[in-house]
Amino acid sequence: MGIRYYAYAFDVAMTEKAIADPRSVVGDDPLADAWGLEPGFSSGVTDFTPSLRQRDFLYLDKAWRHLQVLTAPRDPGDPPRPAFSMFVGSVRETGRGWIPWTRAVPPEEVSQIAEDLRELDRHAVESMVRGCGTLRDDARSEVDYVTAYLEAAKRFTDGLSVDGRGFAYLIG
Repeated sequence: MGIRYYAYAFDVAMTEKAIADPRSVVGDDPLADAWGLEPGFSSGVTDFTPSLRQRDFLYLDKAWRHLQVLTAPRDPGDPPRPAFSMFVGSVRETGRGWIPWTRAVPPEEVSQIAEDLRELDRHAVESMVRGCGTLRDDARSEVDYVTAYLEAAKRFTDGLSVDGRGFAYLIG
């Protein structure tokens, strides 16, 4: 199945709780939320429309890792882009699987993230893919894939910024 990224919006009144326990904001079955299935599904039919409103939920599938690399510091000692705080973290391997990473981003950080994401475009994604050494015959589809999720992240953070909301995310 792979490691995926899910983000859930929260209102400013929930900030302290979300920071203390980001998992309290994350749904019980994020993959079901992303794919429009009943929580706990074992089989089903779906049109892959998320169960939650676009303003409340962001699913980045496996593109989160590309977006993490895109926003990370270029050289050791360099500061990360503001948007990196949306993608920081990774699962912890256990030998039998992994333990998900969760983190909450308070509302006061969201506008900086949204502004920084707006500076990134398809050209930045192409450069990142080329720099990662993953440029191959199907690179165009890889760039399309990552760019589509970058645009989704922009819409999500733009909406949260306007609404004055934060979000908690799970990588796992």
